[in-house]
Amino acid sequence: MNHQDLIAIDFHTHAEVSCRNPFDSYGEEYDRAADKYFGSALRPTIAETIAYYRERKIGLVMFTVDSEAQLGRRRIPNEEIADAARENSDMMVAFASIDPHKGKMGAREAERLITECGVKGFKFHPTVQGFHPYDRMAWPIYEVINHYKLPAIFHTGHSGIGSGMKCGGGLRLAYSNPMLLDDVAVDFGDMQIVMAHPSFPWQDEAISVALHKPNVWIDLSGWSPKYFPKQLVQYANTLLKDRVLFGSDFPLITPERWMKDFEVAGFKPEVMPGILKDNAVRLLELDKKRD
Repeated sequence: MNHQDLIAIDFHTHAEVSCRNPFDSYGEEYDRAADKYFGSALRPTIAETIAYYRERKIGLVMFTVDSEAQLGRRRIPNEEIADAARENSDMMVAFASIDPHKGKMGAREAERLITECGVKGFKFHPTVQGFHPYDRMAWPIYEVINHYKLPAIFHTGHSGIGSGMKCGGGLRLAYSNPMLLDDVAVDFGDMQIVMAHPSFPWQDEAISVALHKPNVWIDLSGWSPKYFPKQLVQYANTLLKDRVLFGSDFPLITPERWMKDFEVAGFKPEVMPGILKDNAVRLLELDKKRD
């Protein structure tokens, strides 16, 4: 990634539409509920998302969410995202998503995606995937990520997916309590853990884990900054300023809206460059990989 040419790096963007797999309408009610919750029905292809970010000179980390076991929805191929990142390596990085229920087979896939496809990290969504982050079921995949010292993003806090559906679509919020990542951070010290989103209603737990474990980061995606809990802004301005990352949750929130609200959300001018880009450069080791 030629990060010097970019104004920011969005650490949290979703691949929404595959150009390789036929459209899978199964479970589409989750999309409609999310559209209502976020007030957005934007569903771009991977290529359209890349073009959108390239026009704005913003780098991006892109991933899908593999929830095949819990939701029964066909995932977007990790390889499709990895190929797109390879073709746009000046401004894009690919993360993969593997359902933890796939166990050792998932670990084999993770190894292949890293060594053959150039994947630079992984995404987990405990609520949507239906697992406790510390469940040993996920350890074979974690062991691969830890071996290669790569980052892994974990959804934390409330989930817009399932919100408003009967019984919340059967999804359990408790899986995404950030305190459940504390054991993971202890047992996999070489895996950089990124807690995604302001972790409502467990913001203090998220801050505590990040303060205590230096391999834990926070991305600020999924909310407009004007709604951030005050303690999150406080610690992003001080003790956690080097481990907080810009993320939008595109296409559910656009980077333009996020960055506009970020300007007036109480962040100190001296910490804003780190949040917008420099912390991501360090986490992804972009300078090291250019040497």
